Amino acid sequence: MRPEPTMAARETVATYSTYEEAQRAVDSLSDQRFPVEHTMIVGVDLRLVERVLGRLTYLRAVGMGAATGAWIGLLIGLFLAIFTPGRFPFLLVLWALIWGAIAGAIFGLIGHALTGGKRDFLSSSAIVANRYEILVDADHAAEARRLLNIGTPHTF
Repeated sequence: MRPEPTMAARETVATYSTYEEAQRAVDSLSDQRFPVEHTMIVGVDLRLVERVLGRLTYLRAVGMGAATGAWIGLLIGLFLAIFTPGRFPFLLVLWALIWGAIAGAIFGLIGHALTGGKRDFLSSSAIVANRYEILVDADHAAEARRLLNIGTPHTF
């Protein structure tokens, strides 16, 4: 196993505005039999983007808790049904699903009440990059540029 080169031992071959473009470029190198194990796609200028999806009400907290509890109850019920002898294993699964939903709803309600009105919204977070650079080991960079038809690193 070869030692992992440092970032200093790599050169920026190209810069793209989207990850998909950078991925296509590396795929193109792979299609041309370039040793892509010497390649990295690096996101530069990272930002955390949090998209607000809606208000979190008590009813929504109870519903989300019940749904999560139902899934957990279903999994526990299925597990128990496999290892419990009996004629009606589906009743055991249904019983676990119902109790899971009830417990989840209670925990969802209590959890939301304990926030004290702080962060009463739902959101999803993602880390996004401003640009994506293709870095290649220094001894393979010239070949990568040639295959990508790039004279010097630039933005597409």
